[in-house]
Amino acid sequence: MPNRLAGSTSPYLLQHVDQPVAWEPWGPEALGRAAREDKPIFLSVGYSACHWCHVMAHESFEDAGIAALLNANVVPVKVDREERPDIDAVYMKAVQLLTGRGGWPMSVFLTPALEPFFAGTYWPPDPHRGMPGFRQVLGAVIDAWHNRRGEALRQATEITRAIRETGAAPAGAAASAGERTPNAAWLDAAAAALRASHDPVHGGFGSAPKFPHPICLRLLLRTATRQSSLDGLASAADAGIVVHSLTRMAAGGIHDHLGGGFARYSVDARWVVPHFEKMLSDNALIALVSLEAFLATATPALATLARSTLDYLLRDMTDPAGGFWSAEDADSGGGEGRSLLWTPDEVEGVLGREEGGFFCRVYDITAAGNFEGRSIPNVPHPVDELALRLGIDPQDAQTRLDTARRRLFVARSARERPGTDDKVLVAANGLVIDALARAGAALGEPRYVAAAVRGATFLVEHCRDASGRLAHQWRRGTATGLAFADDLACLAEGMLSLYEATFEERWVALACECAEWLLGDDPADPLPWEGRAWPRPGGGFVDRVGGGVFRTVR
Repeated sequence: MPNRLAGSTSPYLLQHVDQPVAWEPWGPEALGRAAREDKPIFLSVGYSACHWCHVMAHESFEDAGIAALLNANVVPVKVDREERPDIDAVYMKAVQLLTGRGGWPMSVFLTPALEPFFAGTYWPPDPHRGMPGFRQVLGAVIDAWHNRRGEALRQATEITRAIRETGAAPAGAAASAGERTPNAAWLDAAAAALRASHDPVHGGFGSAPKFPHPICLRLLLRTATRQSSLDGLASAADAGIVVHSLTRMAAGGIHDHLGGGFARYSVDARWVVPHFEKMLSDNALIALVSLEAFLATATPALATLARSTLDYLLRDMTDPAGGFWSAEDADSGGGEGRSLLWTPDEVEGVLGREEGGFFCRVYDITAAGNFEGRSIPNVPHPVDELALRLGIDPQDAQTRLDTARRRLFVARSARERPGTDDKVLVAANGLVIDALARAGAALGEPRYVAAAVRGATFLVEHCRDASGRLAHQWRRGTATGLAFADDLACLAEGMLSLYEATFEERWVALACECAEWLLGDDPADPLPWEGRAWPRPGGGFVDRVGGGVFRTVR
């Protein structure tokens, strides 16, 4: 029998509808029941494309024994982190305080007053490789709630205080607005930290697991530009880090060489083995930094990378109504990334022995494989260098590989596709509109500008609630949730770029409206076009958890 998630619009929540756990969505009913029944809340937060969320769901939440323990002793609540980033952000701080790390699925036990007292991420059902089992965790939490309640409540109070303090201004903070305003010294310090953590061999920052961090790359491009008149060496170093990082990521398995787009992150330092889900916001930002790096350095491969990433979004992540979907799943074909993996026999079956053998040589497709006995395509050596070693003209090699990729993509398209989270998130759509508008103008691609206009028009016309306030998301005809600050900020950025690409005044007018709402102003005049309603500050955009425990902000 379906649980109370059945009425949700979230693809992630709907994945859990038929489980024996009596899941409830976050809301007054579930929170009120916890208070009435004096039970702790088990808060499980994830998102639809998350591989380990799927694993824990299958191992634990589909287990009748574990479900019975949950249903009898706690109020189990499911949250989609993309639907409620405010809830996710607050309780992720609790996970990090208690465990020293974070991630999804996020698993937090709360008092009925919504204060966290125990937390973690993925737990296997039984103890495994040094991790406690979820049954074991549940037993300990239930025992603590009934027999050591005071200790649990003291822990909850301490964690809640620590969470609050992370958002408070430090003691003795400067009262002067000028001293609190971000300045060039802050950017210089950030750039210096990024230079220190840059991996000079494989690109990117830090070690495994390694994320693309396009925002950090964009910052370095800006410090490179700003410093160019003062310090040519620093400028060259910063731009070089960006080009090197994007080039190495583009060669790695984190990059889908056949279909375009990038996975969420790499589990190794060399970018070979990805965590296979593809997120809309990641790809929008990677396309944008690739475009900016091309414009700053005139590196042709980066323009190609921006195009292939945007083409992936237009082909596979665009709703028929005009918006852009939020993610593609990590799992497909019965396993993690299965539809994206190849063997030499499969490649040669499509391309023939000679062309297939050449493709396997370039893209590291081997009999042993690099992931669970199969191969993730990646380019360990530059194609031009390998072609010269093999006595092949580099241009001819590139032409052959272009043809091979197209043929293999057609063959791959017959496989089971990853699931798609088809909700439209305003913030991520703002990023895509920004990237499309700027790429269309810079690369002379009118189709990108047209797609940006269509996406922006869709948001304006459909991502609103019944009273006309900007919503946080839309799915299959239904807009839900009030916009958050990042929705307004990203949408404003996209609208500005769209104005610069089209010179249509309605877009800059909307960008200004978003900025005014972010600042808390309430424009007296209606919008200067089409007379459409739009959210006012009185409706608010929120960062709330509820129950009065954490501060509500507008």
